[in-house]
Amino acid sequence: MTQIKIIGANCSNGMKLKKMTERALEEVEKEVTLECMDHSKQYGISNIPALIIDEEIVSEGKVLTVREIKKLIA
Repeated sequence: MTQIKIIGANCSNGMKLKKMTERALEEVEKEVTLECMDHSKQYGISNIPALIIDEEIVSEGKVLTVREIKKLIA
């Protein structure tokens, strides 16, 4: 099972990233858990929003498109 975390989900860009991620998950046929967090020093992220897939930071400081997120999940 793939684990996805969004850091900074309560800021405006974080909410956009969450919406794009949810749209991408509707189109991907994979078992995924989605967790949204306000902040996390655990990952050493300096720019929010950030997208973490299976404990690996894949994006930081920008809102990805649905297509970009689907590519990262696959």
